[in-house]
Amino acid sequence: MMVDSTLAQVGKNLSEAITVLGDGQREQETGPDRHCLSRNSVPGPLQADGQDVATILNLVHNLIHEEEEDKFSQQMQNVGEQGHMALLGHSLAAYISVLDRERLRKLTTRILSDTTLWLCKLFRYENGSAYFHDDDRDGLVKVCRLVINARYEEYASEGYAVLNSKQPVIYQSASCRPGLGQHLCSQLGLPLSSLCTVPCNTIFGSQHQMDIALLDKLIKEDLETGKLPLMLIANAGTPGAGHTDKLSRLKDLSDQYNMWLHVEGVNLATLALGQVTSALMAATRSDSMTLTPGQWLGLPAVTTVTLYRHEDPALSLAAGLTSSQPVEKLRALPLWLSLQYLGHNRIVQQIRHATTLSQQLLQKLKSLTSIKTLVEDELSSPVVLFKFSQAMSAGSSGGSVEGYCPGEKEVLDAFNRWLCDQLAHLVPTSGVDVVVLEDDGTYVRFNPLLTAAVLGTQQQDVEDLVEKLTELVPLMISTLCLRQNFKEETHRHSPLLTYIEEPSWPGIGGVRYEPQSQGMDESRRKEALERIKTELLKKLQKLDTDIIFSTGPEFGTEESCIFVGMVTEDIDVSELVDTIATLGKDIEESGRLLENMTEVVRKGILEAELQLQMANEEKLIEEGLLRQLPLVGSMLNWFSPVQSSIKGRTFNLAAASLDSTELTYSTKAQAGRPSLQDTAPSSLKRLPGQRLFRRSGANSDSFSETSSIGHTEETTAVCSSTHPSTSRPEPEDDLHTANDIIPDNIKEFSEQVHTQVESKAASEEQQSESQVLELSGR
Repeated sequence: MMVDSTLAQVGKNLSEAITVLGDGQREQETGPDRHCLSRNSVPGPLQADGQDVATILNLVHNLIHEEEEDKFSQQMQNVGEQGHMALLGHSLAAYISVLDRERLRKLTTRILSDTTLWLCKLFRYENGSAYFHDDDRDGLVKVCRLVINARYEEYASEGYAVLNSKQPVIYQSASCRPGLGQHLCSQLGLPLSSLCTVPCNTIFGSQHQMDIALLDKLIKEDLETGKLPLMLIANAGTPGAGHTDKLSRLKDLSDQYNMWLHVEGVNLATLALGQVTSALMAATRSDSMTLTPGQWLGLPAVTTVTLYRHEDPALSLAAGLTSSQPVEKLRALPLWLSLQYLGHNRIVQQIRHATTLSQQLLQKLKSLTSIKTLVEDELSSPVVLFKFSQAMSAGSSGGSVEGYCPGEKEVLDAFNRWLCDQLAHLVPTSGVDVVVLEDDGTYVRFNPLLTAAVLGTQQQDVEDLVEKLTELVPLMISTLCLRQNFKEETHRHSPLLTYIEEPSWPGIGGVRYEPQSQGMDESRRKEALERIKTELLKKLQKLDTDIIFSTGPEFGTEESCIFVGMVTEDIDVSELVDTIATLGKDIEESGRLLENMTEVVRKGILEAELQLQMANEEKLIEEGLLRQLPLVGSMLNWFSPVQSSIKGRTFNLAAASLDSTELTYSTKAQAGRPSLQDTAPSSLKRLPGQRLFRRSGANSDSFSETSSIGHTEETTAVCSSTHPSTSRPEPEDDLHTANDIIPDNIKEFSEQVHTQVESKAASEEQQSESQVLELSGR
């Protein structure tokens, strides 16, 4: 088979480009220097000499994979061959556009005719025309302009002046896409008063379907005021819940008032299946409908299609639905190539696969008692909404959820947002996302018609999704039940701890440690709060526990707070709160000690100088003058050794006192200092392998549900002395125990004090020796 060499080269270049851009390992092959250069480079002038294709593609690759590399690579990998065919269509469109006019006209007419015929047959829309557009709202704008030209005969010559006689009215559902009606009026130059939003059902039928009785009433009122009902926009799959309006009754109503009926929504994809519900089949009788085959089939950069029926080609041309420019018709080329590559059977298979995934998930969710589903039709709905329900979990959890009426909806919404984030992270190929419904709150949405083709979702992914959901539900139930206990325990530690009411936090709750120092102004108090919060959060995050501690919601109103995440049912809340209070108090005391340390150290050094001076004088008296002479003293010490009476000093920063180090050197341990094991909070003492804050087993007597927490003494000892000639422990042993229990900032300060006191002692000893030498010289 003969193939144009240029066409073959286009396909080859595209394949090479996709390989380079989609290769996640390409960055490593180019070397770290080039990687850093691309990340740190800034826009600059155009280079004087041109660059080759490989260099340009590498630059594009680095820009694409600069952030979220893994996620993008996965999406590119799942595009598949049909996606490559769609990308090839864009390259071929540029090549075809340079053909001579006659050849271009024949080719574009064939492409447009084939694509229109295939889509109309595929989605059961007989005798329709097609408009291909990039903006998924542009088709509706063009159709509305067509209706205005058809209903106002003098519109082409008189323009907007003819609208003054009868103002056009466009009706849309309250559950339609946000901003759709406003965009329509803006593009057509119509006032917002021409847009009428029809509420949804409140008593009978789905609360996401248009209220037809109310619509009929609104149309009659507009006719009585001299307005012209122009268009009705209906949904076959609302953007939020995926419900379908009663299209059959809406079509009858549109015919009655001579209105144009336009239908859009994701459920239109199921028209390609062999069996279609009667409610959705009515969409084939509409005057126009918008399709998004690119999303349904996983085709990148494929245009949206609006199918419509109208007999006057002149009005279609005036509305912009058709064009006399052959290049405009090339928009259908990528879709034309992709449809041929897939074929009718494979297209239907992909859509059926997506609906099968929805039914599989729906059947699995029925067995979960704490999950509430929201679907239009349990037998055929391609969109599944589900959420964690407090009412359904209260009966099965065995715990009390009373006291959560205030802000209950906000709390559950936060839990369901967290649930969706966890599921999307644990099973990324599921494609779940969050949807917020006005009356029903936050739901997790599974819409495989929009995600399965791109992410490659399979039945095993649905099984994994249900498995992870089964693991997360008990965690949310226990957290919800323990929130009240956490609140009560926090109030028990008042005024040391303050409970933070934050309904948007998906966890057991928030707490703030309140400094107990008196006489602080507001600015110093805020600084103390922030300092304690930062250090307390670090300590809590280092604990051996599964609980997550954080600063809370990104846009929270409370400051200097610590929020506790989800917890299991075996968590001892009392022990958790006690630990937070104890650690906070220790941090506050150490901070207060550090603030007063300057004056304490100054007084301690002065006292140490006086004691060392007195000790040196006593040494002269005890040893005698001869022992101080260099040669004579050595001889006397060799024949008759004398143990010095000078003892080292321990500087206790907490007590601001100097103590003797005689006991320290004799026992090789810090005197008066409990070990870390003795001072550790009881919550930190646990059996081997047991995580913190977990209730012990029934046979264990080592732990209780409400463990008492001891305070860790935050003091430090610094040794300073004129060390005798006898053997002594190394300086590292001197401070080993103290360094284990004092804060880091006090350790650093203590080392400075230790050095300063030692230098004082050394200078005193040198001064004493110089005095002796001076006396001997005389």
